Amino acid sequence: MRLGPNDARGQGDRRQEKASAVATSVKVHGEAASRSTVAGTTMTNVTHLECSACATHHAAGQLHNLCTVCGKPLLVRYDLARASRSLTRDSLKSRRADMWRYREVMPVENDANIVSLGEGWTPLLHARRLGAAVGMTELMIKDESLNPTQSFKARGMSAAVSMALELGARKLAAPSAGNAGGALAAYAAAAGIEAHIFMPRDTPRANVVECEQTGAHVTLIDGLITDCGKEIARRKDAEGWFDVSTLKEPYRVEGKKTLGYELAEQLGWRLPQVIVYPTGGGTGLVGMWKAFSEMEAMGWIGPERPRMISVQAAGCAPIVRAFEAGATHADEFPNAATVASGLRVPKAIGDFLILDALRASGGAAVAVSDEELLAAVGEIGRREGLFVAPEGAACLPAIRKLLERGEIERDEQVVLFNTGAGIKYIEAMR
Repeated sequence: MRLGPNDARGQGDRRQEKASAVATSVKVHGEAASRSTVAGTTMTNVTHLECSACATHHAAGQLHNLCTVCGKPLLVRYDLARASRSLTRDSLKSRRADMWRYREVMPVENDANIVSLGEGWTPLLHARRLGAAVGMTELMIKDESLNPTQSFKARGMSAAVSMALELGARKLAAPSAGNAGGALAAYAAAAGIEAHIFMPRDTPRANVVECEQTGAHVTLIDGLITDCGKEIARRKDAEGWFDVSTLKEPYRVEGKKTLGYELAEQLGWRLPQVIVYPTGGGTGLVGMWKAFSEMEAMGWIGPERPRMISVQAAGCAPIVRAFEAGATHADEFPNAATVASGLRVPKAIGDFLILDALRASGGAAVAVSDEELLAAVGEIGRREGLFVAPEGAACLPAIRKLLERGEIERDEQVVLFNTGAGIKYIEAMR
């Protein structure tokens, strides 16, 4: 069952809308080194960028990485009063069926610079059989595997590449454990921009091939995603790369925040009691938390928030350790290892933002073993017909643990986020 505000429309109509959105949004651009001046409708409600830690303001309309004062992530701020004059809940009924339906709270100024492959507006499914197996009546799955490049990373990279194009960056670089690399490669190809992707040598082969076949320059590194990031930092100035690593530029989180907007819209402008989210770098969790604040400011929702649950692999659980210790930042996790490659992030630059959201919402952080998450891939497949990524599957054993602890009630509405497609992890399936 797909939940949304326009359920009377058929799936064919939705596909036609997405195809139309893609046809009108994907642009072919040359390799000009200056800021794009392609003609198109302009709109911006962006007021400035703000440091998420020290609140220092940075000018909009310029390429930025981290805060120049404290080195923490920057967040985009909007004139939400102005945005809400045209962006209303009612106006969404006739808008395109992708994440750019929330145009007034997206950072691109010129529509001609939007690089879209139809990302967003993914199904929210009522997982009745899976719910029954764990004794729950309102278990939902937000299935992000239906995005372009088969993961939620498409949202963030659509926004980041669009802004890179608009602001004049022509060579982008990012470390990736898999899906982010595939998304960057695809959107950079659509924009006519170079993509330089650094991946751990043991990244799933499907992810590496995907990047190569969409034109990216791929470098395999002996080490973890943090080692890939260090290599980019060492070379980026000499190579002329703009770093689009997780939360090291301000726009990937703007794409990811649309998860929160969609969730509220698909549930009739209310939020679930619990969100269970697999956490590596945590951009999606941070983005949703930002979306909830924006929607409240526009009068779309009230002050109530879901309890945010961060799920990590036991072999790489820096957020879980920090949460349990009452720490405000997470130390780097030593000897990180898990078959869920997207969860193998031993140190997240947005750790304090993740921990803040967990605590402010009354949430929790849960670690599960590789054996548990791999078994959950098969269980979700058998019960719901979804071949989910191991990262998304990790949420199922986490939910069971929370039920046992009494931290989730069986009649609460709980949304499990599946962040990608299981087909990319064939080597992990034994």
